[in-house]
Amino acid sequence: MPVLPEYGLSGQVAVFATSGGDEAPFLAGALAEAGATVFAVARTRPLLDAVMAALAPGSSGMVMNAGSDVSAARVMDELARRHDRVDILVNDCRSMYAAPFAEIPQLAWEEVQTRNVKMPFLLSQQVLPRMAEQEYGRVVNIVSELAERGMINGSAFAASQAALLSLTRSLAVEWGRHNIRVNALGAGWIDATGQPVEQQLEELLVRYTPLRRKGTPGDLGPLLVYLCSESCDYSTGQPVYVDGGLNAHP
Repeated sequence: MPVLPEYGLSGQVAVFATSGGDEAPFLAGALAEAGATVFAVARTRPLLDAVMAALAPGSSGMVMNAGSDVSAARVMDELARRHDRVDILVNDCRSMYAAPFAEIPQLAWEEVQTRNVKMPFLLSQQVLPRMAEQEYGRVVNIVSELAERGMINGSAFAASQAALLSLTRSLAVEWGRHNIRVNALGAGWIDATGQPVEQQLEELLVRYTPLRRKGTPGDLGPLLVYLCSESCDYSTGQPVYVDGGLNAHP
């Protein structure tokens, strides 16, 4: 992925956190390719291993209990042991859950909100004061376009994404005076498997998408790098969607 010099992340330390999603290794890899030193955080060991495989040997990371403030504090202690600053926080919290609304158990609802909202909340609480001390920071919360749309059987997941988008806007207002920019990268329907476009077109949602294909992790990576860079200086509190035009539909 070619990176313009003004968007480079060389010398910066990025925390990349994921609660689930096939795109996570590609996105963490994009940050590393742009020059950032990436500290990976994941909800489970398999998720962490997948992200670490996309990073250079010697990269570091750890598993975090998504609902534990103690676990979040341990993550930051480990980060501080390895690095003397943190410039970037990326929360990729799109752990999917689908079920008819009347059939969602309370525990399942709470687990979805924990994975997708509480995890970035806890990490942001740890990271933002450190960014404020150094008077610089970039936070990007990766959300689904369902943050602003409804979907049958998607109420629990959509509610978590809307909450994260609202948190993004509030943090942007509260922390902007410390030279911290907080934005959201909105992802549409992304395919990380390399499915041929001809095969994709057999699916109704692809035919409904103005660009007539699913997105790829490569569609997300360049925008993520920009939002994490110093050049992203006058945008904050904004969701920027990479969705093939889906959100343009009424």
